[in-house]
Amino acid sequence: MPKKKIGNFPFTKGIYKDMYQTKLWTMRQYAGFSSVKESNKRFLSLLNSGVSGLSVAFDLPTQIGYDSDHEMSVGEIGKSGVPISNIEDIKLLFDQINLEEVSVSMTINSTAPILLAFYIALAEEKGYQLKKLRGTIQNDILKEYIARGTYIFPIEPSLKLTTDIFEYCQSNLPKWNAISVSGYHIREAGSTAIQELSFTFANAITYVNHARERGIDIEKLTKQMSFFFNSHRNFFEEIAKFRAAREIWAKIVKNEFGIDNPESQLCRFHVQTGGSTLTAQQIDNNVVRTTLEALSAVLGGAQSIHTNGKDEAISLPSEKNALLALRTQQIIAHETNITDFVDPIGDSSIISEMTNKIVKEVLNKIDDIDKKGGMEKLIDTGEIEEEISNASIEFQNKLDKKEEILIGVNKFVNEEKIDLTISEKDDKNRVNSLIKFRKNRDNEKVYHALLVLEEKAKLNENLIPYIIECAKSRCTLGEISDTLRKIFGEYS
Repeated sequence: MPKKKIGNFPFTKGIYKDMYQTKLWTMRQYAGFSSVKESNKRFLSLLNSGVSGLSVAFDLPTQIGYDSDHEMSVGEIGKSGVPISNIEDIKLLFDQINLEEVSVSMTINSTAPILLAFYIALAEEKGYQLKKLRGTIQNDILKEYIARGTYIFPIEPSLKLTTDIFEYCQSNLPKWNAISVSGYHIREAGSTAIQELSFTFANAITYVNHARERGIDIEKLTKQMSFFFNSHRNFFEEIAKFRAAREIWAKIVKNEFGIDNPESQLCRFHVQTGGSTLTAQQIDNNVVRTTLEALSAVLGGAQSIHTNGKDEAISLPSEKNALLALRTQQIIAHETNITDFVDPIGDSSIISEMTNKIVKEVLNKIDDIDKKGGMEKLIDTGEIEEEISNASIEFQNKLDKKEEILIGVNKFVNEEKIDLTISEKDDKNRVNSLIKFRKNRDNEKVYHALLVLEEKAKLNENLIPYIIECAKSRCTLGEISDTLRKIFGEYS
């Protein structure tokens, strides 16, 4: 396939001249279920259904650096995604999947270096060429401190690990996005569209500055960065937001970092429909919400889209609902003719004026953050978190007063019973398999690999090669995390 022609600066109309006329967006469905085997089965099913990229959700213990048999993991194993504790888990997760042919996105932050190391170790064991691997590691730790809370270490060592990934990927994984700076979770926490873009891009500026201080080539780095946005309720505002995002990032890269390379200026982004817009009441309504949100992402020019299953306000989606969510994208792509046009409604005065307004407000807000000392300082003082919290409260007050309408919740309400029971899974097999894994490995080799990692963590070295060695030596995620906890401490 010929290389796609890049659009015109500042790329408001799209990062490519032809947009979807030559290639559709990647339909990347998010999956991760109570067991590794179940997740692999779902991945294979999604690939057979026409998905062109996989996106992995991990359970809470995996996100915060605990093995499944740790006391902190009780009751949380496999609840919010797949549990991964070692290289054998990753091997089973991607069983029968050619890693050189499928783009893989991993939504992981605190333990991103470890999950990436497991993935690289697996690829090397299977004989894949690292330069051919395509995918994204989220690796966006700053938003954890302000929106999600799945951090482990204090901010500075966390940023060091993030930068280690940049450096490693630049040398070894040229087709891999070393970070996906996420506004999605900021919006899910209750922010406005302006806050979503402002805080996301202010975080991105922080990461690039850290990379520049390390001596990393930021022109190459910005080619390996992608973004992750939310598609929310306000249809026109969301389209304008996506268009504005491209213009804002292009101007930041050109003006703040002095990079004239158009490929570095491109704001490549994945969009997921809004989880917080879904309701447990009248869940069929969620199909309509998701369709409109996906449509705004397409009209806004996303490179990659995930559509939520209608039951995600209650649980992880069933296979039937995950397939319906995928079909929603496929219908938009193949039955509407929207893809025949580049930026089809960008010339509308409503969209154009709204885009300009968002660009202006976001750039002003980023300047204000900089004047106050930057994101690291404002995260540490709690100012960012408080601002998001205030926006969330304001929206809830509007719902309570019916100034904002949520069908089935505060208007057109049906009397219905909602089953919110979450079935308890039997975690005994998972724990037993971990005990067996530890018993059958070379524990002398494990001890040595962890010892080397501990010593290197005390120095100012890139830790990714040593974490990969730990993965190959059959160290677990919890053991690697605990080794780094000893040196870096924990954030509170």
